[in-house]
Amino acid sequence: MDFTHIDEKGMPVMVNVGDKPETLRTATAAGRVFVNEETFELIRSGGTKKGDVLSVAKLAGIMGAKKTSELIPLCHPIFVDGIDLDLRLNEEDLCVEIEATVSITAKTGVEMEAMTAVSVAALTVYDMCKAVQRDVRISDIHLVKKTGGVHGDYIGE
Repeated sequence: MDFTHIDEKGMPVMVNVGDKPETLRTATAAGRVFVNEETFELIRSGGTKKGDVLSVAKLAGIMGAKKTSELIPLCHPIFVDGIDLDLRLNEEDLCVEIEATVSITAKTGVEMEAMTAVSVAALTVYDMCKAVQRDVRISDIHLVKKTGGVHGDYIGE
């Protein structure tokens, strides 16, 4: 297996997807943002000075997914069909759990869009909470599963 984004001279290239068939493709990514009890309660109550953390982070994550090709140099600009972004409070672990599923019918996948949605949502939680807690920790951003495409389906561990 070779890296698809590096040519024989070691230079970056954008993969040509022109000959690939359009198929339904989905990708789900997840991540977590760990906070302390005080910050958790502020998030739960919507009491941060910047507003409702979860709503703002959800919008930011959706916007991030739509702008993935502007952030990741070799990603194709695409028009996604749908983005489902969910942020849940996990009281036991004192964290915000983030999951994004992106779908498209296209010649290229949406793994990067799903992971960008999670990353931007997590960064937004961090940004909105940093005034009350300096050690907010973003963790475990990963691809959960993907469907479609020439490489077939993937389900993570």
